[in-house]
Amino acid sequence: MKIKMRSSGLSKLKHWKIVSQLQSPVMPCQNPFPLPDHPGAKLQPVVSLWKGLRRAENGMPFSDDLGLSALSNLPGRPFLLSVFISPERFRIEFAKEGATGKFIDEMSPDGDLGYLRAQSSATVEAAEPTFLRLTETSGRGFSRVLLPLWGNGQVNMLLGAVDL
Repeated sequence: MKIKMRSSGLSKLKHWKIVSQLQSPVMPCQNPFPLPDHPGAKLQPVVSLWKGLRRAENGMPFSDDLGLSALSNLPGRPFLLSVFISPERFRIEFAKEGATGKFIDEMSPDGDLGYLRAQSSATVEAAEPTFLRLTETSGRGFSRVLLPLWGNGQVNMLLGAVDL
């Protein structure tokens, strides 16, 4: 259904608002990287740690409840990202591989860093865990989980792990 502009005073902005409302139904946003029931043997311990940190009925744990010493004992390649909201950026705070202190948008998206910015943004926006699996046919095969941590009234850190 299209609405024709009349000279009766409908501004272009009002016109486009009406047209866009009629042409596109509002749909609930779904997590584009949903966490499967079984993310894999090396990633499940990270998910279990995250779930164990949650307080009462909270949907996610607080970032100050996570101790870095717990990360070094986890299988896979665990890491921790700080979240900066405006502008949206993500900085590596802990990684077994030594990229600590670097912003992910300043690093090459090769290997297991592929689509990390997109997945990080989705994790913050959805405020729930995300999972990405790339197969060997994409040129790089790995699985990655990102788990949000709450602090200062927002998602302020992401706990992640990679299974190569």
